[in-house]
Amino acid sequence: MSGIGRRTPGGAAVTGGGPGGAAGGRSAPVAGGSEGAAAGSAPGPHTAGLYIRDIPRELLARVPAEQRGPGLGRDSVRLLVSRGTAQPSLHAFRELPHLLRAGDVLVVNTSATLAAAVDARLGGEAVVVHFSTRGDDSRWAVELRAPAGRGTTRPRPGGPAGAVVELPGGRGLVLEEPLTAGADRLWWARPSPAPYGVPELLREHGRPIRYAYTERDQPLSAYQTVFALPSADGAGSAEMPSAGRPFTAELVARLVSRGVQFAPLVLHTGVASQEAHEPPYPERYAVPAATAALVNAARAGGGRVIAVGTTAVRALESAADARGVVRAAGGWTDLVVTPERGVRVVDGLLTGLHEPEASHLLMLEAVAGRAAVRLGYAQALSRHCLWHEFGDVHLLLRDDSRHGSHC
Repeated sequence: MSGIGRRTPGGAAVTGGGPGGAAGGRSAPVAGGSEGAAAGSAPGPHTAGLYIRDIPRELLARVPAEQRGPGLGRDSVRLLVSRGTAQPSLHAFRELPHLLRAGDVLVVNTSATLAAAVDARLGGEAVVVHFSTRGDDSRWAVELRAPAGRGTTRPRPGGPAGAVVELPGGRGLVLEEPLTAGADRLWWARPSPAPYGVPELLREHGRPIRYAYTERDQPLSAYQTVFALPSADGAGSAEMPSAGRPFTAELVARLVSRGVQFAPLVLHTGVASQEAHEPPYPERYAVPAATAALVNAARAGGGRVIAVGTTAVRALESAADARGVVRAAGGWTDLVVTPERGVRVVDGLLTGLHEPEASHLLMLEAVAGRAAVRLGYAQALSRHCLWHEFGDVHLLLRDDSRHGSHC
């Protein structure tokens, strides 16, 4: 679910978890940097109070859908559909093929989820390290959490600079500087005594990042989507790109048989700001030439481009020019999608249900308009939809009367 810029789950973590995107991407945050603050990234006042002020505890998805009863699968979640001022409709997610049409393109994030939480020690203190984002200079942005009992963790101040975090197998991390000037949640840390393979460390000693609203630990496989592909360099997402979780191989086949196409891209997500609700910081992405061509052809032919997850929106919009033409692109993106910036490519967004202070709600407004988001969240509450990465999903479509057709 939904690093920062995708979802902002609330509650204590349990570890077992600018306008204008240039086609060429952004410079990576590297040494000397404090460059994690995205240029122009402040998303402005949150508008979530218009939709929901609190999530009833009974609406928190505590286990994956396939564990809620016999015969259930990942696609057993519900699907809320919102468009403009029309009354939202509620469906089974398995009905998605009947809600899309031939020529539509689903843009999916193929980033695999890492076992990004590792037990460690800092001086005499037990800590949990959440590995978030790898820089271009062998450093990693990490979050340190304090164990809070029964596997839960709570926030702790980052740092101090120069401190050495002791990791399993004699490995260590030297804390160097905050990722963002003036904030200390995420820190740049350098592997020590010599660079070692963090992906190998995570495979040997890591577990998925999860949050306190979930009932129990889950295997890493529960946090992988059907679209996840291993990266040659071991890179991946600190948290699952969860909008893709309800898809199954059988459902993908049904969608393809109805003329719906899939376009892959990659955005490696960092650790969500579950308490701070910070704006997005730069994340690594790649939009391949084949995906750019498929999206451009769909737009030219009247098909809809529907992003599966806020990560897919961020990557795809980062690869689009001012006219909405997508080109192959990669690197780092600091793009924040707001109603003021708008969207240039995306006609719809399939996403989870977000918390009251989540900056993603501004992205939802940019895609579908404030009315659609407001009506959708009112319906989600009244129909007892479930929140968070194992919960129900929300399909928001552009209001054609508001946006007009593509130029």
